[in-house]
Amino acid sequence: MVYLSRMPKSKLRRKVAEQRAHNQEVEVKTSHAPLESPRWLAPTMVAAFLIGLFWIVVFYVSQTVWPIRGIGNWNMIIGFGFIGLGFSLATRWR
Repeated sequence: MVYLSRMPKSKLRRKVAEQRAHNQEVEVKTSHAPLESPRWLAPTMVAAFLIGLFWIVVFYVSQTVWPIRGIGNWNMIIGFGFIGLGFSLATRWR
């Protein structure tokens, strides 16, 4: 007669199995942040990028006269400000 004996499971395997069972029972807590972006975010972000780009292109094409006369190179700051606004909105996009 041949007796087949089962090998005992290691303590590590038991701990892992118990941990997995415990993790399935424990409710996973999530942050209260919404999982989706507001509907206005993406169009506003793209619009800010495009306005900034358009502002800078008009400034160069008009040989630094337009879009606002008299403020000179501050037009570049305004254009890059719109682009910066677009990037700041892009960080909130999910």
